[in-house]
Amino acid sequence: MTDGIASSSTALHDLSAIDLLKGYKSKTFSPSEVLEDVLRHVAKWEPHIQALYAFDPDGARTVARQSTERWQNNAPQGPLDGVPTTIKENVATKGVPVPLGSIVTKLVPAAADAPPSARLREAGAVIFSKTTMPDYGMLSSGLSSFHPLTRNPWDLSKNPGGSSAGAAAAGAAGYGPLHLGTDIGGSVRLPACWCGLVALKPSLGRIPIDPPYVGRVAGPMTRTVADTALMMSVLSLPDARDGMSLPPNDFDWSDLAIDLKGKRIGLLLDQSFGQPLEADVRDVVVKAAKAFADAGAIVTEITSPFTKDMLDGLDTFWRARSWGDISALPKADQNKVLPYIFNWAAGADKLSAADAVRGFGATMAIRSAAATLFANLDFIISPVAPNVNFAAENASPLNDPNKPFDHIGYTVPWNMAENPAASINGGYDTTGFPIGVQIVGRRFDDLGVLRMAKAFEGLRGEQKPWPTLPA
Repeated sequence: MTDGIASSSTALHDLSAIDLLKGYKSKTFSPSEVLEDVLRHVAKWEPHIQALYAFDPDGARTVARQSTERWQNNAPQGPLDGVPTTIKENVATKGVPVPLGSIVTKLVPAAADAPPSARLREAGAVIFSKTTMPDYGMLSSGLSSFHPLTRNPWDLSKNPGGSSAGAAAAGAAGYGPLHLGTDIGGSVRLPACWCGLVALKPSLGRIPIDPPYVGRVAGPMTRTVADTALMMSVLSLPDARDGMSLPPNDFDWSDLAIDLKGKRIGLLLDQSFGQPLEADVRDVVVKAAKAFADAGAIVTEITSPFTKDMLDGLDTFWRARSWGDISALPKADQNKVLPYIFNWAAGADKLSAADAVRGFGATMAIRSAAATLFANLDFIISPVAPNVNFAAENASPLNDPNKPFDHIGYTVPWNMAENPAASINGGYDTTGFPIGVQIVGRRFDDLGVLRMAKAFEGLRGEQKPWPTLPA
């Protein structure tokens, strides 16, 4: 299927948002029909992958019915009217508790929609469920003390990644086209990589979010670049609640054309720290770079400016931050926190305040290194993760709380430097498991990153079919 042209054999739940909107406009099908097809599909898949939280089919049916009436009257509410959508559980939706993946969180209904939820709802999206995440969003995994274990639709023995675990699993399984995640160290890009999706970690502040935090962003997770761009046109609208948000943009997010000739691309492969790069991942990324070079881009292999000391500094700061929260809990609740998270955070018990401040200083070192790197480059291509996959039951690829950042060396620097970075499927290993490619742009060039991702969609060759239900 290409943009705007859906095969007659394509199930409604597998259609892109772009195709759904065209179908609504032509009255080929209605939002209610699409939602029912999605719900039937979810009922078949969900026992296998456990991607959802606060599933609300009846509420969604009401919204879809209202959308159907608007389309019948040729009066859609907004650019996403009638499109099935999920939202990660840590992005508040009014009336729904926000457990943050942890069994110790007090379940209090959210008083209001957070900015991303509000924008999606205003645009007419049919929000039928929230999606799962690990404890406090501090794992690249589908493992949680609150939610059931979330699994990867491509291989149920494998992890979908995290922390936007449920969003990625839902997207790969075909729970409709649009899914919203969050990312502070790789949490939309890593699961997108391991689930074959497109995900954008936008520039810090491009999508208003509440509560805001250093490096923390919300980001779309979809099957196509055009759908990611469509979500960005809605999510990037202003909201005064985020004091870190950027000025409103006037981008035409649907304008995804780019001339690759002369674009200066840095190819970042090996790093001097973290997990070694697996051969299948290297092959996919190198092939992607060659495709850009063959299309006229100037591709140069570069050396990473980031160091183990920088990531160790972030680790120190984030341990201290997390231990500040966990150590304040009653002892009985501390004992319920996911053991991996507790053991990792407890490593901060012997840190001093000066240690934590020095750790946070790594953020500025990373920003400086990234700015220097982009002085003579337009974009960077790299792996998203060093490994192809890992076991569903593990908290991280190495499953070692003493080595928590060894797999995020390609992703977390761009959160701290605030650069936009996308994950897009680049190929597969010998078993057919997806492998993502990361495209990074200059600060604030979110549209440029999406244009590069769109160009790559046309360069990478035919993709394998999406996962089918287990026998």
